[in-house]
Amino acid sequence: MTQVRREPLADQAARLLLERIRGGEWALGAKLPGETTLAPQLGVGRSTVREAIRQLAGRGVLETRQGSGVFVTALDVQEEWGAMLRRADIAAVIEARIAIETEGASLAAERRSPAALRAIRRALAARGTERDGREDYVDADTRFHRAIVEAAGNPVLLELFDAFVPRLRQAMIDMLRMGRHADDGVDRDAHAELADAIADRDPGRARELSRAHLAGLIDALG
Repeated sequence: MTQVRREPLADQAARLLLERIRGGEWALGAKLPGETTLAPQLGVGRSTVREAIRQLAGRGVLETRQGSGVFVTALDVQEEWGAMLRRADIAAVIEARIAIETEGASLAAERRSPAALRAIRRALAARGTERDGREDYVDADTRFHRAIVEAAGNPVLLELFDAFVPRLRQAMIDMLRMGRHADDGVDRDAHAELADAIADRDPGRARELSRAHLAGLIDALG
């Protein structure tokens, strides 16, 4: 069995453990052998094994459960969000945004508080005053859509939405620069209808309107 031979030992041990997980030696949810077993297999001390496990736990691959042991929680290291989104095709990013925002709009229609609805209305009004500056308009539009996701009351959806914003911002600005966007009146009405559906607590209509709007962005990409 391959053993660690070079520094840094903990990094090497973490890599070897990850290779064994990727290779299928331990399935998702499986419990790893104890430190006294892993240490001689890797050719390191128990403290180095502990550090390697901490590294992989920090990367979401392992989880230490007090009194139970160490368990596999992922079969590989997940790529950092920002790097993945920077490489993703803009249409693919919008498709993922559809999944987030349509559910967000539906939940917002069910759960929105009066304060959340006021925030949506304010963002909609601000969006209508920012057509001259492309960057300001895109930022105002983003604030409107974010207010809807925030009204859904799901912090995970909101975090996912925020992760998409940097990747989308420049693309939306470029689309406006090239004139590849919906007619102003149609676009304004679509956003107002979405806000009204949320105000009326109509989750089906809110979902439909959100999907139609975002699908239109993909169509505009040509």
